[in-house]
Amino acid sequence: MTDDEAVRRCQEGDREAFRHLVEAYKSPMYGTALLMTSNPALAEEHVQEALLNAWRGIRRFQLGRPVKPWLMRILVNVVVSQQRRRSFQTVSLDESLPIGAPGDDTETIENRQVLRQALSQLSPEHREVVVLRYFADLSVAEVARSAGIREGTVKSRLHRALRQMRELLEQSGVMDGYPQ
Repeated sequence: MTDDEAVRRCQEGDREAFRHLVEAYKSPMYGTALLMTSNPALAEEHVQEALLNAWRGIRRFQLGRPVKPWLMRILVNVVVSQQRRRSFQTVSLDESLPIGAPGDDTETIENRQVLRQALSQLSPEHREVVVLRYFADLSVAEVARSAGIREGTVKSRLHRALRQMRELLEQSGVMDGYPQ
């Protein structure tokens, strides 16, 4: 079943068709929420709330538009509103994020830790666009729709965020041996 077919059926009240969308997008949504909150339980809660909001709003979704940016926008709104409610001052990426996979060498794990630390030092606005672009794998246009900002803003935030991350990674020595 295609996303358009699933959306059309959902708009007709077919809850089983929504399962297709959940299965297709819950993993990238969870990864995005985890990177934004650094808390697996909160990430799961945010994804569930975002999916519930998506189900409630599916009738207003325009067929033919991509589903992933729409779902990510709902997720980002949920995360941001929950952070405001809980009075989070900053979103930091802590040790709860998985840093390695079986078979990874020590250097790979250490590099991931440094990358996670560099990401946590970005402003929330810069972290949001980096996470949506490179971890949720959205295009610049999709990031703009998901974040509710203009494409030019996404590009400038990405540019600044990546420059800052490069500087942080160079300071940590992770960039040694990589082309500049």
